[in-house]
Order: sequence, then structure tokens, then C-alpha cells
Amino acid sequence: MNAAGPNLLALQHIACEPPGAYEDELLARGGRLRRVMVDQGDALPDWRAFDGIVVMGGPMGAYEDDQLPWLRDEKLLIADAVSAATPVWGVCLGAQLLAASLGAHVAPGPGPEVGVLPVYRTAEGAADPVFSALPDEFPALQWHGDTFALPTGGIQLARSDAYEQQAFVVARAYGVQFHIEVGTELAAEWGEVPAYGDSLKALMGERALPRLLDQVAAAENEMTSLARGLFARWLDRIVQPAGGDGAVPSATAAATNSALS
Repeated sequence: MNAAGPNLLALQHIACEPPGAYEDELLARGGRLRRVMVDQGDALPDWRAFDGIVVMGGPMGAYEDDQLPWLRDEKLLIADAVSAATPVWGVCLGAQLLAASLGAHVAPGPGPEVGVLPVYRTAEGAADPVFSALPDEFPALQWHGDTFALPTGGIQLARSDAYEQQAFVVARAYGVQFHIEVGTELAAEWGEVPAYGDSLKALMGERALPRLLDQVAAAENEMTSLARGLFARWLDRIVQPAGGDGAVPSATAAATNSALS
């Protein structure tokens, strides 16, 4: 482990979905980030060379293996990393890939969830060493149409009005469906992606993007501050816990044994 800060692997699936505020927090702590553009054909490196893995979002579905064969290799990498108790942080598609890699069903949800909307932390989230950094209710940018079942042994950490599964933990792996790492500039780039722009217009009508960007701008400082605090807790408690022994937090130990046995 790098004494100056953790060395993380970031798996990206589209250029406009970097780790955002999560990356800002990592770099502020002297950490390093190896970015791999999986959708562009970058080779997957040996994950064992890293202190943790960040898996970001994208417009594709976690179940589109036939159209995107590289998804199979990525899910195998994630499953192997979780089995080895390597810390994983999955966001949106990344959370869905994490769930799928653990055998959970991922599929289109009842309808798109788009906008800056409230997310509710569960009682289990309040007791979790990472999600205890969040309030019981907080604003988050939602921009997705897929959802996932809770993996075997997973602990639900958050929900929303439209989607029951918003965050979970298994062992040292966290899946987060919502976005609090995104500011107005990145959200504007998302609006230029046809798959994102089309879903936005279908839900919110004409001038949907300017209205959504107004929502993001109003909540940006709160969201990105929460993102940095949440990721800091993951770095401190999971990636580099006190003593550096890499122990699985007691709150997730039972889930580890159940999910990975």
C-alpha cells in the first residue's frame, strides 16, 4: 500500500463519467488513480496491483454481454476482487455490475428515474462504517432506467421513492446507484450523450436539460460535499483501515461469509 495514499483502479465506461468528487477526495489525500476506459478497448490490468477498485457508470446495461463481450471479463474481475476482499466502489452502472458479478439479477426498472431527488438511508446504512457519514435523507442526481436485486449476503444501505435498491454493501464492496459526485459541468456533458438526452427529454419535455442543470446547480455544493465525506470514510475505514490490516468491518462480516462461501 502506498504510504502517501491509496492507489486505485478506475474502470470507466464513457469519458463523461469519471469519479468526479470521489476522485477529488482521493487526489487531495495524495492518492493515485489508474484510469481504464473499458468501452474503448483498454486492457483490464491486474487488479491485485491496486488498493481498491472504482467502477463507474455508463449508458449500457450490465446484462448486455452479447452486444458488449467485454462486460463478461469486467464482471469476472469484479467477482474475483470481491472474493479476495479487495475494496470495490461501484457507481450506477458500476453498482449494477457489482450486483451482477455476485449473481444478482439486473434488468430494466419500472421506468427511468431522472432528476435531483431525495435518497433515504436505511437503518442498516446508519450503522454502516461508511454510510454513517450520510444524513438520513439527502439529495442525489438520478439518471438511470435499470435496477438490481440485492445480492445474496448484501446489506441494503439506501432506497428512493422510485427504486428500492439505491445502495448496498457486501464484504468490502459498496454499490451506489445514485450520483452525488457530479457537478453541473459533468451533468451538462451527460446531456450531450444521446441515450441520456433522449431519456431526459422523454421524462421532462423540451428544455429538459437546462431545467435539470438548474436542479444540479442548486444542490451541487451539498452533493459533492457529501460525496467527498462518504468516499473519505470508505478510504479511511475500508481501503486503509487503522492498523492497515485490511479487516472487513464487523457490520459486514456476516455478509462476507454468506455471499462468498
